[in-house]
Amino acid sequence: MTPNRFSRLMQRGLGIVEQAVLITIALATIFAVLQAILHIWQAQAITVGDLLLLFLYLEVMSMLNHYLGSGNLPVRYPLYIGIIALARYLVLEVAEIDAWQMLALSGSIFLIAIAILVIRYGHVRFPYIDCPTQQSK
Repeated sequence: MTPNRFSRLMQRGLGIVEQAVLITIALATIFAVLQAILHIWQAQAITVGDLLLLFLYLEVMSMLNHYLGSGNLPVRYPLYIGIIALARYLVLEVAEIDAWQMLALSGSIFLIAIAILVIRYGHVRFPYIDCPTQQSK
């Protein structure tokens, strides 16, 4: 089915909005990195929480770079961000959380890691076919 004129117009409009949001996310991430570096500079100390926060920002920038370069977004990137965010929370709040919460956070990290392995195995074992003509080969 070929898209009609309205569909093409809407696709162009959504594409422009998508690019604007991606630029906004990139600028906000860069600003957040600069704020984190300024905080480290002013405190004159680097903590594990600061490093994990910088890794979060790095992963967001990596995800944006991959998306802009290829036009698709592997589901693994948000999962990596989730693991880093949970690890950061675990490190920062270790004194305030009880054993069950720590176990739940650790289990969540483990489950996300297993999900990444399953997804990666699926991509290697059952790769995507880019175009229908390759299916007949």
